Amino acid sequence: MTRTLKAFLIAAALTATGASVCALTAEQPAAAQAAVAAPSLKLFPDSKMIQGDRISVEVVGTGPDLIFVPGLASSRETWKRTAERLRGHYRLHLVQVNGFAGAPSGANAEGAVFVPTAEAIDAYIVQAKLAPVTYIGHSLGGTMGLYLAEHHPEHLKKVMLVDSLPFFGVIFAGPQATSESVKPMAEGMRAQMIASTPEQYEANSARTVGSMVKNPEGLKTVIAWGKVSNHKVVANAMAEDLMLDLRPGLATTQTPITLLYPFDPSLGAPGAMIDGTYTSQYAPVPHKTLVRIDDSRHFIMLDQPAKFDTALDAFLAS
Repeated sequence: MTRTLKAFLIAAALTATGASVCALTAEQPAAAQAAVAAPSLKLFPDSKMIQGDRISVEVVGTGPDLIFVPGLASSRETWKRTAERLRGHYRLHLVQVNGFAGAPSGANAEGAVFVPTAEAIDAYIVQAKLAPVTYIGHSLGGTMGLYLAEHHPEHLKKVMLVDSLPFFGVIFAGPQATSESVKPMAEGMRAQMIASTPEQYEANSARTVGSMVKNPEGLKTVIAWGKVSNHKVVANAMAEDLMLDLRPGLATTQTPITLLYPFDPSLGAPGAMIDGTYTSQYAPVPHKTLVRIDDSRHFIMLDQPAKFDTALDAFLAS
């Protein structure tokens, strides 16, 4: 288990360091900006776009409301295939964090990212009159959902987390880790990510980013998102996520939580170890369902789309 999630975090960090030289920022020359094509921020021609300081939201479809939040350095395109499948039955609110995957950084350009962005998502839920809403989040987006379940439970009906943990610090520093004990490591990773050169990114990314996704086309897509992310925004969000410990609030969380987590034997960790890590991390949650998705890495919706659909439909029907 340690290898699986640690590999993801390192890969995510390396993806972000690639953005340090490729991100679309005001400081870059026009020629450098043109060299990297940002993905379209709007997925559907008939959708409505809502732009905020911390997030943007694309709204499409009709029916009960669902909110989807992608992970670190990721685009709302994470959910495009899911949105195409569900838009005839639900109204979908597809979030993208400012500074990720080609989106302008806005208020995330400086200072803290994780908590202000999670609070911005909560403010959107309230302002759009969605509460209580069904929330689906991947990785960092899932951790934000867990944060909201602890801090604003009245605004959530239920939450699906796709490969998220309440405290990522334990993956690097073991079960005795605390926010303070992992702080030097997180700050060091932040600084290294920001300072990395293009050559360092390319070499390291080639070795490790495959730990995030098995699907070849999905792998190319995830790499492309990282390249057009703002490296400073991603570095700050990653460091904050690494230090954030949500475990103390799990026992009193009344929001029903469903967790999808991956297992890929090719990464070397036995299934029992994978199961034990996730089970122990979420043991205090009163209302939970844990679902393992085999032959998948971190991006379950890209590696095993049919299994992801089945699990999501079961969650929505529960």
